[in-house]
Formats: sequence, structure tokens, C-alpha cells
Amino acid sequence: MQRIMIISDTHRKLGNLMSALSKEGDIDMLIHLGDFEGDEEAIEGMADCPVYFVPGNCDFGSRLPREQELDIAGRKVLITHGHNYYVSLDLATIKKEGIARGFDIVMFGHTHRPVIDIGDEITLINPGSLSFPRQSGFICTYIIMEIDDNNEVHYTLKEEAELNMSGL
Repeated sequence: MQRIMIISDTHRKLGNLMSALSKEGDIDMLIHLGDFEGDEEAIEGMADCPVYFVPGNCDFGSRLPREQELDIAGRKVLITHGHNYYVSLDLATIKKEGIARGFDIVMFGHTHRPVIDIGDEITLINPGSLSFPRQSGFICTYIIMEIDDNNEVHYTLKEEAELNMSGL
């Protein structure tokens, strides 16, 4: 089984990420969907696996590509922060773009609100924020994506009350 941690919007508050990594144990990949604010090296040092980053609207001066295409378990995956697709208004633009470009999965951040939207044409994933959540209850979140032995994908939204907004 392959396990991938999907995070976003840490905004230089890495205590909650450290706690989440400790709780999850071994992961095969970490995907950060932006607003890491220069903490790439620190995050790579915390994760004992490959790490993929895309910059967010608060990652000023980042030389990383605005989005990346990944192949995960034979699925075409787009990772992007989402602000260029107006995700704060609705998900129509990013969904339409993902379908038009032939993606199976689009992962994005920016809204600080989690989304797991598994559709017939495309799956949209937003892990929320590990530092500054904005959904009801204001609980810090991330997503674990698991690919089982039958190559089926499962998503689990992790809501951790202990991962509070202080972020250490």
C-alpha cells in the first residue's frame, strides 16, 4: 500500500506538520499545495520521503513551477495552489480546466477548507490548512491518500483537534 500525505497553507507554522508526520508514521510521498513561505528545506528535512511543492499566493519570489503534473498509481494528477483558478469563489473553473486537460485528479489549496469531491469525470482534493483553518469548527486538517494492492485510491480527511491553530 502506498500512502501520500497532502497538505497546504502551513504559513511558516510547522509544529502541526511535525505532529501530523509523527502520527502518520511512514509515508511514501508528501505533497504541499502552497503557502509554505520559504520553509521548503525545513519541510523536506521533516519528511522522510519525496516532497513535491507548488507555490501559493504567499510564496513571493518562489522559483518553483506554478503547477506540476504527477503520475500517481497510473492517474494523471495536477497539483496547484488554486488561486489562479478562482477556487475561493467556486470550483467550476478548476474542475473545467482539469477535465479539459485530461487530469484524473486535481489537488489544490488556498481556501483553507478541505474538499474531497470524487466525481465521474474528475476528483478534486483540497486538504484544508494545517495552520489556519477556515471551515466550521476551525480544525486543522490534511488528507492521507492511500493506494491499495488493487490500485484503488482512498482518501481520508484527518481532522486533528490536537493540531490547533497555534502551529507552534
